[in-house]
Amino acid sequence: MNIILSHIKILRPFNILISGLAMIISSAILGELFNYEKLIFILLTVMFFTGAANVYNDYIDYNIDLINRPKRPLPSGRVKKKTALILSVLLFFLGFLCCLNLNQNAKIIGLLIAMPLIIFYSVIFKGLPLIGNIVTSLILSLSFVFCGAAFDNFNPMWIPSFLAFGLTLVRELIKDIADVKGDKISGLNTFPIYAGINKSCKLAIIFSILIFVASFIPYLNGYYGFWYVLLLVLGVEIPLLVVVILLYNKPGVSTALISAKILKFSTLIGLFAIYGGTFK
Repeated sequence: MNIILSHIKILRPFNILISGLAMIISSAILGELFNYEKLIFILLTVMFFTGAANVYNDYIDYNIDLINRPKRPLPSGRVKKKTALILSVLLFFLGFLCCLNLNQNAKIIGLLIAMPLIIFYSVIFKGLPLIGNIVTSLILSLSFVFCGAAFDNFNPMWIPSFLAFGLTLVRELIKDIADVKGDKISGLNTFPIYAGINKSCKLAIIFSILIFVASFIPYLNGYYGFWYVLLLVLGVEIPLLVVVILLYNKPGVSTALISAKILKFSTLIGLFAIYGGTFK
């Protein structure tokens, strides 16, 4: 039973469920929630790719996680490296097959842009200062554009995509601050290693303030209604403000760990805010 649970845990099932929920909310924003024929393939594609990316990233980061996260299934020895690689390939293949059932634009985004970025992120981009953070943020934001493409309706997905990109960029930079010890030993050159923890915290503060301000623009322009700004303040703006205060008062690894947890659900709540904002 423990072996089975470990193989489930390496998938990070909660993250997979969140990715699926994000696509359900996105389809609701598009008014396509009951278009089951397309929605099922969108869900499966995104969820399979998310699981594949999680396992593949753990496979590539094995030596790093021995230091940063030794209790995870791979570094703890509960899951074999070869098994993880096979599982990742299988999930990528299943996601590939599901994506083939969608239209041309969705195939281009899913198979020619997102999947290569997921694969090359861990082996090429991860250790590059800020580039790795930008690529991760781009991959996540592309899922919303992918959903819009699958339903032949891009426009309503640009704001969710930009919001997801910005919040993910902040969180990924903060996570790099938290992981600086293991990343340095493993030879990575993340921004906190390249520029130092203090400068990284200052940059995270700047990004947070930019997102804080930019997130209000759709409401001020009348694009979204009252429920958008209410949910935005509660689930995105307040967490961002708390993170800014924490990083400003006590920049460091321990603060980064707390800040990353605070921002974990902000993207999802931001989606609920956008969906709520469509009811004016």
